[in-house]
Amino acid sequence: MSSPTPLPDPVVELVARRFRVLGEPMRIRILERLRGGEQTVQELTDAINASQQNVSKHLNILLDAGLVARRKEGTSALYAIADDSVFALCENVCGSLQRQFADLADLVGGNLE
Repeated sequence: MSSPTPLPDPVVELVARRFRVLGEPMRIRILERLRGGEQTVQELTDAINASQQNVSKHLNILLDAGLVARRKEGTSALYAIADDSVFALCENVCGSLQRQFADLADLVGGNLE
């Protein structure tokens, strides 16, 4: 499905909001951990080595943006990826960075890896 060109202003605002949500490294770390399956806040806290308060804050932002889902199991809340299209975006960015680094390495005559 292709987007209209130019993008209508409300769509531009939604796209910018999604990029702002993804513009925080902690949120990328959380999404990467959830790529392997659902986890509790405590499991994420331990894996990322961050405070529970910090992880919870970022999970709520990701939840509000529709990128993660939450379900209750007993007294725990489990979080999972709700929109896995975010990984395609991350892979596109990573691929672009790899090409840029390769081009830079070619320019300076060395390997930057």
